[in-house]
Amino acid sequence: MTDAPPVYGHRSPFPTRWNDDDVYGHVNNTVYYEAMDTAINTWLVRVAGLDRLTGPAIGLCVSSSCEYRASASFPDALEVGLRAGRLGTSSVVWELGILRAGEDVPIAEGRFVHVFVDRETRRPTPVPGTIRAAIERDLLRPAR
Repeated sequence: MTDAPPVYGHRSPFPTRWNDDDVYGHVNNTVYYEAMDTAINTWLVRVAGLDRLTGPAIGLCVSSSCEYRASASFPDALEVGLRAGRLGTSSVVWELGILRAGEDVPIAEGRFVHVFVDRETRRPTPVPGTIRAAIERDLLRPAR
């Protein structure tokens, strides 16, 4: 029996670029982190209403990881899948998948932990209400 592939509440395009490949002929690991960070923050700004320049709270990455299952290389068309594995008082555990466009099985799976902090004091603060509501509506993975 195999596990079903993860379901992501949001998917965004991740077109590979010529300079993404390293000397081994595949997308370098750092590019996956850039794609995941961009997918999270684009969703936060465009869907959840994060004001990244003047809002009272910002999300800081305090932890990240990625497990690679298969390689990709330019000119592969990829996507980043996004969901929230856990939503705490001041933090979010983002679960991400790097997928070939139109496929459901990730070639890489990542995890980012964001802690929301007061912009001025940099002390933890509750996840802003509009962001919390958007995560609960669109991205929160059901508990197992």
